[in-house]
Amino acid sequence: MWILPLVGYLGSVVGFCFLTLAIASGLYYLSELVEEHTVIAKRFLSRLIYSIMGLQLLLCLVDRFPFFLTLLGIFSHFIYLGNMRRFPFVKLTDPLFLASCVLVLLNHYLWFKHFSRHQERAYQNMSSYYDTPDNIPSFTEIASYFGLCVWLVPFALFVSLSASDNVLPTIGSEPSSVGGGDERKSKRSQGMAKALVDNLLGAIGQASAMAGWKRSDDRL
Repeated sequence: MWILPLVGYLGSVVGFCFLTLAIASGLYYLSELVEEHTVIAKRFLSRLIYSIMGLQLLLCLVDRFPFFLTLLGIFSHFIYLGNMRRFPFVKLTDPLFLASCVLVLLNHYLWFKHFSRHQERAYQNMSSYYDTPDNIPSFTEIASYFGLCVWLVPFALFVSLSASDNVLPTIGSEPSSVGGGDERKSKRSQGMAKALVDNLLGAIGQASAMAGWKRSDDRL
C-alpha cells in the first residue's frame, strides 16, 4: 500500500491543526469569560486551590502518597494562591509568578519520576511474565492526578491572569477620544491567554504576508 499511508499522514496533520484551533478557541473563550466575571473567577480559583490541597493531603493519609512530594504539592498551591492577591493582574517579573512557573515544572518532573519508579519496582518484583502487579495505578489514574493536582490550577491561572504590562495605562496619558478610551479599556482587560492567541494569529498573518499570501482586498 502506497496511498493509504499518505492519507493517514495527511489526516494526522489535519487533525492536529483542528485540535490546535479548538484549544486556541477554548482559551480565547475562557479568557473572555473570566474578564466578564472576575469576582466569580477569583472565588472559584481560590476554592479550587484549597480543594486540591485537601485532596493531596487525603491522598497522603489514605493512599500513602510520599510525604515530601505531597508537602511540595501543597506548598506549590500555597504559592499559586499568592498570585490571587492582585487577581486578575499579574506582573511577569513578580517573584511569586516566577516561583509558580518553576514549581509547576518541578512538580511534574518529581511526580513523573515517582510513578515511573513505582511501576518499575512493581514489574521487577513479578515472578512470572504473565503475572499482574498489584497496587499499581493505571494510566487513567496517573493522568487524572497530573491533570487535577499538578496542571489544573496553573492552567486556570494562565487563562485567568492578565499581564500588568498590558493592563496598566501610561502615567499622565489621557484618552484623546471615546474610541481611544475604548481601546485602552480593551487593552486593560486582555488576559495572557487571549494575548497569546492574538500574537500567534498576528505572527501567522505576517508570515503569510511575507510569503505573498495576501487577501484580494489588500492587493487593490
